[in-house]
Amino acid sequence: MGFQQGLSGLNAASKSLEVTGNNVANSSTVGFKSAQAQFADVYASSLTGGGASQVGIGTSVATVAQQFTQGNVTASNNPLDLAINGGGFFRLSTGGAITYSRNGQFQLDKDGGIVNSKGSHLTGFGVSAAGVLATGTPSNLVINTADLAPKMTTEVKLLVNLDSRETVPTKSPFSATDPLTYNRSTSVSVFDSLGNSHVVQSYFVKSSPTASTWDVYGTADGNPLVTPLVGALTFNTDGGLTTPQPFVAVLTPATTPGASSLSFNFDLTGTTQFGSTFGLNTQSQNGYTSGKLSGFATGADGVITGRYTNGKSATLGQVVLSNFTNPNGLQNLGNNVWTETAASGGPLVGTPNSGNLGVLQSSAVEDSNVDLTAELVNMITAQRFYQANAQTIKTQDQVLQTLVNLR
Repeated sequence: MGFQQGLSGLNAASKSLEVTGNNVANSSTVGFKSAQAQFADVYASSLTGGGASQVGIGTSVATVAQQFTQGNVTASNNPLDLAINGGGFFRLSTGGAITYSRNGQFQLDKDGGIVNSKGSHLTGFGVSAAGVLATGTPSNLVINTADLAPKMTTEVKLLVNLDSRETVPTKSPFSATDPLTYNRSTSVSVFDSLGNSHVVQSYFVKSSPTASTWDVYGTADGNPLVTPLVGALTFNTDGGLTTPQPFVAVLTPATTPGASSLSFNFDLTGTTQFGSTFGLNTQSQNGYTSGKLSGFATGADGVITGRYTNGKSATLGQVVLSNFTNPNGLQNLGNNVWTETAASGGPLVGTPNSGNLGVLQSSAVEDSNVDLTAELVNMITAQRFYQANAQTIKTQDQVLQTLVNLR
């Protein structure tokens, strides 16, 4: 019996050393999860059951359990590198076959797809033509490197203070080229349907020496608007604006060949007439020219946001994560990926930072969770375990030798 018990102990010690060695070998593998050999005692069985003084016949490897604890997060220089802080796995597709990984080292392929070193595609939600996330069934994420389309200006907002001490201009009628026909002016850039920029100049003319009224004129690129007189402003005795807003301004048709006619709401809501110098307090417009993709980043919620040369940003997609009721039931396929099994249960797919899924960190990777100090101690323990079992075999051999030598 002692030989069988010792032999099982040697096998167990050897398996423990193999698991420890694998952990040590992968201590620098991104996203690697350490494993632990777990053992169970073995007893001989009989039809009538064991007695009270039953002696075990050794040990066996019950399972090699992976430890899905969090690894340290380390910053990297690659904006496509992603680290999961919390639960969940990246959902990868290789020719339609779905696997799962904690290794977030990704790069772009020739088609703009986000792939790992083995060519597996990171999956998530794409965007529609309108730039809205198409939530539903996850698909391969592809970064669209096309130019961001321009947006025509439809609204211009100005917030100014007109000096109540101003007097009516000495000359009339209004002329944009004659400063004596207006009191103050300001300019703003607007964009047509092709993304071409046009400078719209606004002119403020006090129209009455006795009443708090002002006329607003406009030009585009030095040319009069279709209706040069955009509107009139009337103020109450407290300096507040009483004129209904906004006005509508229409540029001359000859803005840019091929562009649609440009018209926009000219909103002066909040403009005041106080006894202080003229001042432009707020100026904005909602159009922009086209832009080229200059970079992108992934947020904690998995949303990939592109940055463009025109200063705008747009959503390019969203990374999804998957989790399992029993992660230890996953089958390790090597290359830092797992696949689901009946023991793991089906994947629970969702966006980062929802449910029991962790958050993402861009330009970072999750290190292996191997504790080298603990593994070296385990190695020493397994060595002593092996030596002790070898000693039981040696002792049993000596006992048998004594029996053989009896006369």
